[in-house]
Amino acid sequence: MVSGLLFPLHERLKKHQTLALRRQMEISQWWSAEQLQDLQLARLKRLLTHAQHHVPYYRELFARLGFQAEQVSSLKDLQALPFLNKAEIRGNTEALKSELASGLARFNTGGSSGEPLIFFIGKERVSHDVAAKWRATRWWDVDIGDREIVVWGSPIELGAQDNVRALRDKIFRTKLLPAFEMSEQKLDGFLEQIRQTRPKMLFGYPSALSHFARHADSRGLSMDKLGIAVAFVTSERLYDEQRSQIAATFGCRVANGYGGRDAGFIAHQCPHGSMHITAEDIIVEIVNPQGIPVPAGESGEIVVTHLATSEFPFIRYRTGDIGILADTPCSCGRGLPVLKEIQGRSTDFLIAQNGTVMHGLALIYILRDLPQVRAFKIIQESLDLTRVLVVLEQELSPELKQKIIHGFQARLGTGVTIQVEQVAEIPAEKSGKFRYVISKIGTN
Repeated sequence: MVSGLLFPLHERLKKHQTLALRRQMEISQWWSAEQLQDLQLARLKRLLTHAQHHVPYYRELFARLGFQAEQVSSLKDLQALPFLNKAEIRGNTEALKSELASGLARFNTGGSSGEPLIFFIGKERVSHDVAAKWRATRWWDVDIGDREIVVWGSPIELGAQDNVRALRDKIFRTKLLPAFEMSEQKLDGFLEQIRQTRPKMLFGYPSALSHFARHADSRGLSMDKLGIAVAFVTSERLYDEQRSQIAATFGCRVANGYGGRDAGFIAHQCPHGSMHITAEDIIVEIVNPQGIPVPAGESGEIVVTHLATSEFPFIRYRTGDIGILADTPCSCGRGLPVLKEIQGRSTDFLIAQNGTVMHGLALIYILRDLPQVRAFKIIQESLDLTRVLVVLEQELSPELKQKIIHGFQARLGTGVTIQVEQVAEIPAEKSGKFRYVISKIGTN
């Protein structure tokens, strides 16, 4: 009833086209690679034409480059356009809005890349992203309306838990557990809620779900006979040991998802193990350090063009993540292209002075909405000392420094020393990867 009636009604009332889009996607997922590329090209041409005529940023850019959207005849024509990055969006936020857009919703990234971002999303984009996630959910023989536990830390969701949202969640049979603070007492309570709810699916950060699993094992709690069919994980890199821990403890399969609020729902794992790109909506390029696209099988930065973003276009958007495209199709038979590997996205757990374990995003969100902060790195040296490296638009003021200190101490403890250091840039690790939350204290 929820999947076939209540949720579609909910989406229609919000003026979303989610149901029709999901049904079409369940047909197009079986198309050949050539058919999907033809669809991408047609949609790309529409997006670029709209941007040229109605989006000030792209109207000026195309004119300066002499680029004519109507003459696009190949997906490779995208390469004539420069990349879009977070700095460009921050500097041109209003100019990136379509003149025909209405009812845009303001969104923030989680900041796990170290560069917080504010941007806008329209109903078209929301409809497509929800439809893509819905389709992937159904790959695993579960559906909207099946009992679900969501372990999440975003203030967008946690801050929206008013009476209306609570009623909606109850009707849709989903329960939200906050991933910020995970003391032993809270973990005991969360595990008890999972045991009482007996969900058919879990959804959350891989680090959080694996932390739940380890705690259940330490308590000797049996969680593998609750009827959990699948755990959907996203927002971080999924490590093999996390997958094994979650699968063993909860007695379920683990489905990895890749995407973000900014870049959209990029890829999701099918039961055959492949990370399928949402090709109907998203064009993925893999580029080398010089910005030149590389062939399948070679590693490079993931660049995304989201074809359902006419209201606030994301065209050749640099995700900052590193990945590899597969050069062979999945054995499941879907024509959707495959991301062979995704690298470079992880946050960490931190430990408060009183022993409370919390997700690294608990501190990331403190910095994310500060407009002066361009980039950051959080290093927990010990229970008594945490360093915060910040790249700022201007000199670090005493007021901003105290705001950061007070915010961090509210999470970590008032006795913790918070050292805020202004730096020119955030350096990479020796491996070449970027980590923006590092705790030197073990959480086991």
